[in-house]
Amino acid sequence: MAAPFSLIVSQGRVADRTDGALVGARLVGTALSDLLDLQPTTIGVPSPAVTDDWTVALPQAEGTLHGLRDAVNAAIDAGTTPLIATNTCAASLGTLPTVAERHPDAVVLWIDAHGDFNTPETTDSGYLGGMVVAAACGLWDSGHGAGLDPRQVIIVGGRDIDPAEGELLRAAGVTVLAPADSTPERVAELVAGRPVWIHVDWDVLEPGYIPAAYRVTDGLLPHQIAAIFSGLPTGSVRGVELAEFEAGDVEVPERVSIELILETFQHLIR
Repeated sequence: MAAPFSLIVSQGRVADRTDGALVGARLVGTALSDLLDLQPTTIGVPSPAVTDDWTVALPQAEGTLHGLRDAVNAAIDAGTTPLIATNTCAASLGTLPTVAERHPDAVVLWIDAHGDFNTPETTDSGYLGGMVVAAACGLWDSGHGAGLDPRQVIIVGGRDIDPAEGELLRAAGVTVLAPADSTPERVAELVAGRPVWIHVDWDVLEPGYIPAAYRVTDGLLPHQIAAIFSGLPTGSVRGVELAEFEAGDVEVPERVSIELILETFQHLIR
């Protein structure tokens, strides 16, 4: 890594429709704190999950999003690399515009089964988490900034993309790699030696390894994510977001999932 980490843990509800992701972020934050011997900065206070529209969820998350933005800025100002354990992908509304401002040359590896590139006009679900990257790229105004160049965004493992969303992705110039194309060699070729900001939504994986709220079959395996991490240029990572670990799954013990998350992450600090 180019710099030591600053650990940030998101604990404020940002459009959570399930209760497990806030718990998951806390557990991952604790595990990373122990692994790296870091004192985390905790942003927000948990509140119950609600199935609501983005127009309701967004203003409710304002304090948490501002807190995440400020924490990322503080980490960069301190010469450290932000390492963020978040609940939902929607938390990145507070971080991606900061990435665009502070690291304008960075490639964003959005490692996710979804493109998260819907807008208020295209969303069928009204879910804020499905609109994050589009907001950061300026396709709609979240009130939390934009500035991200869509041509510097690579969706890794994308496979559950709405038709209208797919049209927006193509028109904007976002690169979408299906799981079969998400090889370390292809990702490294696209990164082309540039700095990277990494976001991982664990639903990118085949279900059964690290639970996520929105399961999509035919995903990547943990060792494939690890190989992508290992293939990145040493010192290129400018920040890491680990999102959407859904704690409380009855089929997969939490300790197993957390160990997989730690093992995968450690390929970045080899």
